[in-house]
Amino acid sequence: MSTKIIQNRLDSYNCKTELEEEHAIREISQEVALSALGRTEFFKYAVFHGGTCLRIFYGLNRFSEDMNFILKEPDRDFHLKPHIKALSDELLAYGYNIEVVDRPKADAAVKKVFIKDDSIGKVLQFNYGGKTGPLRKIRIKFEVDTNPPLGSNFETKYVDFPFVSSVTVQDKSSLFAGKIHALLCREYIKGRDWYDFIWYTSQGVKINYQFLASALKQQGPWQGQNIQVDLDWCIKQFRIKITSIDWTVTKEDVRRFVKTTELLSVDLWGKDLFLAQLEKIK
Repeated sequence: MSTKIIQNRLDSYNCKTELEEEHAIREISQEVALSALGRTEFFKYAVFHGGTCLRIFYGLNRFSEDMNFILKEPDRDFHLKPHIKALSDELLAYGYNIEVVDRPKADAAVKKVFIKDDSIGKVLQFNYGGKTGPLRKIRIKFEVDTNPPLGSNFETKYVDFPFVSSVTVQDKSSLFAGKIHALLCREYIKGRDWYDFIWYTSQGVKINYQFLASALKQQGPWQGQNIQVDLDWCIKQFRIKITSIDWTVTKEDVRRFVKTTELLSVDLWGKDLFLAQLEKIK
């Protein structure tokens, strides 16, 4: 019966390609994981953020791979694995039999655990998956930043699949600030970041400057500097970044994370489009 719930959820996506089915079953697995974590004390300490959070709770129209969390308060002694154990026990009831790969580093602020599963795909009916080769394992990376920047705002959201559960998430202004930090400080260009930038600017989301300033001081080219972070500063830095990017390469990164109906929009990506979007930041 529990596997049937997963199948019905998969059917509701109306996937058109094998890749869309792969994204869909991963996202369904992410929702089950969030519901399971909500039954533990995990969200007493942690907050969901990042692209997957933005998609599930705020309507971002692209798929996302990883599940990212920050702690409400810094705690280097926080351990993720006990919470993953509760999650894997819950997933077992829905046809999953996950493998947990822990890669601990004693001095690392970001704790990482990978979960992998090749069981659920064997009991589901796919329209496209498995037709050209074996189904790939579901693979989801869980990350928890145990020493997050200060100044984030949180709120409570709810998932209702496969059961109702509460999840603590970053609010949109803090999420936008975190994305700006990634856009300006990431050592490589990630097309999905710029897809999200279009979403934030089109939604008129304001920036949590306190959180952004804290993140910039903690990591990146401005590490340790007490810079005045405001709208003018952001506009200046974005103009430099946007005019220096190879947009032909950048847009290729995002293609496999959007539905086929959006690919023509991705073709429009370039300096002029993003400078126009930049004018919408307030």
